Amino acid sequence: MLQRTVTAVVMTLVMIPFLIFSDTYAFPIFIAVLSMIGVYELHNCIGMKRPEVLVPSILFAGALPVCARVYRDLYALSAPGSFEMRYFNFTHKVVMVYLFYLLVLAVFSKGKKDVVDIAMTFATTFYTVISFSSIILLRDYEHGQYIFILVFLCPWITDIFAYLTGRWFGKHKLIPDVSPKKTVEGAIGGLLLCTGVFVLYGFALDKLADGIKVHYLALVIIGVVMSLISQCGDLVFSLIKRKYGIKDYGTLLPGHGGVMDRFDSVIAAAPFVLMLFDLSSVFKLFN
Repeated sequence: MLQRTVTAVVMTLVMIPFLIFSDTYAFPIFIAVLSMIGVYELHNCIGMKRPEVLVPSILFAGALPVCARVYRDLYALSAPGSFEMRYFNFTHKVVMVYLFYLLVLAVFSKGKKDVVDIAMTFATTFYTVISFSSIILLRDYEHGQYIFILVFLCPWITDIFAYLTGRWFGKHKLIPDVSPKKTVEGAIGGLLLCTGVFVLYGFALDKLADGIKVHYLALVIIGVVMSLISQCGDLVFSLIKRKYGIKDYGTLLPGHGGVMDRFDSVIAAAPFVLMLFDLSSVFKLFN
């Protein structure tokens, strides 16, 4: 527990400068590094470590988060709001090339690369890269400097309070075949405390941020939705670990495992928050 706490504190201290300077290229580069490490860990888990698979995947993982910021800078001023569509149009082409490349590798591997493992490689890489890229897109939304913080805050608050609530009050196992230690009580406790922290965050912004009016009902809704999704994201990657018989995705973060062990919930929440903010005419956190 001590090792886990020390790692969490150090990791937070490392992240703070990148969060503060999130409007610079330091932030997408930081996210790109996390994306590349995460993809490497997933390839290692699946057993797809050959250079002809690993190298293109890592390049794909590093390029797309940085390109999200590049597209903002190229198009935001000339056509406000259009950079996201242009970015996803570019991403669609890159993804199709990457997928076709992996499938062709399977065809010419003479059975050495199982098509199921190729499919899992593509699915997990695509999910990871698009999700990390979504964090950059969120940061570049209107009021994004306040919104993207929620993507990190929600999963970690949920995780901490789910653990504590489960330890103190947990009696009913949530999904023991996937994650034996998680409880129903812990999941509910994490959700409620996450939502409460979101409301406090909104209250602080109301008082401290100039020109911001918080919509508390929207904040409560997104707190509940994000907490549920982040917990499901954690379970999804636990299921993958069980399938391939590993305990952790890596050893980079002592007490936590690898990048995917720590950021699985974050990347689950990010694209869904982005989807919600695409409904900006009916769903807004701030005025």
